[in-house]
Amino acid sequence: MSIGKFVAGFAIGSIVGGLIGVLLAPQSGEETRELLADKSKEICDKAHDAVSEIQDKADGIVSDMQSKGDQLISKLQEVINRQKQTEEA
Repeated sequence: MSIGKFVAGFAIGSIVGGLIGVLLAPQSGEETRELLADKSKEICDKAHDAVSEIQDKADGIVSDMQSKGDQLISKLQEVINRQKQTEEA
């Protein structure tokens, strides 16, 4: 499953679950609106945290891959240089 689908499913599930819980709760309209606003902020914060965590992990993976790519290029350059020296000798 892709990260984007996971985040979207998480956000939609949280919103739907929160709305159903709030709408079925026996409260006044003002209390319900306040609760909806609080839950919306909470869900938004959780989604932001999840996206930040995923971004941090992705940044780490990209950085690691760049480092490994640089090492590979360096090793290939060494092999090419040795091959040129062997051909010249």
